[in-house]
Amino acid sequence: MHSRMDIKISNDAIKWFEEEMGIGAGLGVRFFGKVYGKTEVHTGFSVGIQVAEPHEPIAKTIVNEIPYFAETEDEWFFNGYHLSVELDPDKKEPIYHFIEI
Repeated sequence: MHSRMDIKISNDAIKWFEEEMGIGAGLGVRFFGKVYGKTEVHTGFSVGIQVAEPHEPIAKTIVNEIPYFAETEDEWFFNGYHLSVELDPDKKEPIYHFIEI
């Protein structure tokens, strides 16, 4: 049995997503695993983001009526971890932390 993944987003990151992503009604921010790059726990993969509508989320956090989510097809990438999203104060872009469940 898998523990449920949580997504936590800092206030600065929420502001960045709302201002930079142009999210329309009914849409949200999808987090997914993409080829190339690395994370704290992956080599050869990094976190991708896109404006999308949730279909089969394995995790979803709603802030200001905007869902932030990961889909079932990306469970391989997030399995065993919670996702914490913050804003890098120097680069002014999201940074992602994987917290073991």
